[in-house]
Amino acid sequence: MACEKSKILIFGATGYLGKYMVKVSVSMGHPTYAYVRPIKPNTNPSKQQLHRELESMGVTIFEGELDEHEKLVSVLRQVDVVISTLAVPQHLEQFKIISAMKDAGNIKRFVPSEFGNEVDRVSGLPPFEALLDNKRKIRRATEAAGISYTYVSANSFAAYFVDYLLHPHDLPEELTVYGSGEAKTVLNFEEDVAAYTIKAATDPRVANRVIIYRPPGNIVSQLDLISSWEKKTGRSFKRIHVPEEDIVKLSESLPFPDNVPMAILHNIFIKGDQTSFELREDDLEASNLYPEYNYTSVDSLLDICLVHPPKPKLAAFA
Repeated sequence: MACEKSKILIFGATGYLGKYMVKVSVSMGHPTYAYVRPIKPNTNPSKQQLHRELESMGVTIFEGELDEHEKLVSVLRQVDVVISTLAVPQHLEQFKIISAMKDAGNIKRFVPSEFGNEVDRVSGLPPFEALLDNKRKIRRATEAAGISYTYVSANSFAAYFVDYLLHPHDLPEELTVYGSGEAKTVLNFEEDVAAYTIKAATDPRVANRVIIYRPPGNIVSQLDLISSWEKKTGRSFKRIHVPEEDIVKLSESLPFPDNVPMAILHNIFIKGDQTSFELREDDLEASNLYPEYNYTSVDSLLDICLVHPPKPKLAAFA
């Protein structure tokens, strides 16, 4: 579907998902902007390099802090669409973006930083529930401000979790399985998450709606994933099962924030919350909405890993 090119501003543009979002926005021909923290003498050189890379791609960079309200308002008045990919610790900082968008008065669409579970239809153990609740608070604040929105339920990042679960870079003898390993989850390649998001953020059909990324080729269990990897590598891996009660206990006993990943693992890979509800006829599912987009299936991603194993990386676990 042809869409008029929108001026897209991205928060968190130098972060894990933000870098994909910027790349896709530029490749789709949208004038792309990034609001980033100012470069200071003690700024990490890698961040400085990221700024230079953004500029080389043609991205317009605005430097500022989220609490610089007037600056934020002036920047927002120059764009049409706002996409936030701020990391989990900064989710409630989006209240400042919402306040500035309300004062700017011109934003056509806001996509808050979610990109995980459909927060209004699932729940989790207390450490994860707290994160889900923060996302709900941002949703409700966006609605109360009268800002047009698109909420993205992208489920799980495929490259991140394939690396986390299979360790394809070093092919260990044994692999950890959480619970029975039979719960179905949804693993979406990060670049596809970005592509679907840019499309949805500029699509009138997704205004004031939730879009769920659940392509059929990306619904998989841990055991499915390991079996597929064994076939592709010609190896056999010992499965070390971690019982559900052990994960629950760790979520209760570990200090914050170490307890959060345990609660997330429980929700995704033991409870199977990402596939715990059936999609209704009126739900917007990304691969149905954009059938022309050739998404990367989990099987295809494993083929890529055979040739180019991902390096271990840090990412927003939620």
